[in-house]
This record gives sequence, C-alpha cells and structure tokens, in this order.
Amino acid sequence: MIDTASSIWTTIVLEFSDIPDVAEATRVVLRLTMATILGAAIGFERELRGKDAGLRTHMLVSLGAAIFILVPLQSGMEIDDASRVLQGIIAGIGFLGAGAIIKFSNRGEIKGLTTAASIWVAAGIGIAAGMGREATAVVSTLAALFILVVLRRVEEDLSPPDDANDEDDDDQDFNDGKR
Repeated sequence: MIDTASSIWTTIVLEFSDIPDVAEATRVVLRLTMATILGAAIGFERELRGKDAGLRTHMLVSLGAAIFILVPLQSGMEIDDASRVLQGIIAGIGFLGAGAIIKFSNRGEIKGLTTAASIWVAAGIGIAAGMGREATAVVSTLAALFILVVLRRVEEDLSPPDDANDEDDDDQDFNDGKR
C-alpha cells in the first residue's frame, strides 16, 4: 500500500515538474494573471457598452493566448518555432472576431467591427503577457482603452448631426465607400 501511495505521489510530482521552483511558479502565475486582468480591462469597456463579447470573452481570449505561447516557451521551443504558434493564434482569433461582425445587407450596415478588433487586441495583449513582456502588455492595454473610450467620444463629437444616433464604429454605415 505504501509503495502504491509513493508511486502515485511521485507521478503527481513529476506531472507538475514544468514548474520546478517558486520563482518559475511566480513567473507563470504573474504572466497568466496579467493576461487575465488586462483582458478584463478591455472586456469591461465592451461590457459597459452592451456588446456581446464582453468581460468574460476578452478575459478568456487574453488568457488563452498567454497559455498558447507560454507553454511552448516553457517546453524549450525555439523562438522561430514559437512564431508559428503566434501565427496560429492570430489566425484563430481572426475567425473568432469574424463571428462578432454582422452585416445587415438590407441596410448596408456592418456591426461588430470594434468588438472584433478588441478581441484581436486582447489576444495580442495575452501573447505579450505570456511571453513575459508585461510592460508591453500594460501599455498596449492603455492604448486600447484610449482608443475605445476617449477616441469614441472624440469621434462622436466630430460626427455630423445627422449621424448623432450612431453608437460607435460598430454601427457605421459602409455604403458608398464611406468609413
């Protein structure tokens, strides 16, 4: 019985050997937490605007992107090979973002462009955090929030009076090649 318990314990320890010490555990927790929190910041803005892809979606996209790049790097994958992982993340998130875009053919409107772009940016932020580029991830999040919050207000102020009812670029009319 003791041999079985010892064997089980040894197997469990070996399964967690990808985090060999406290420093590596701290590094992994910090990177994944940063990705999640920064994704939440963008998702919170989308949630406040009543968009379908909100808080949880952006958190999961950012966390997932961080995991997808962190695991290969932990496994010793060369950066050249990791670049293919990045290409896959970017393409995959593009498909997810495409799901947020709706075209109303009878009205010539396209909705969801900003949300789709914010999902893509959340993935980029997750990648930065997952690669240990926390400062880049934070600055990128601040830039995204500036675009989503401040520039939206500037855009509304600059809109002609007949477009005053448009919420944001998620609701812009793309007829006649306009914006």
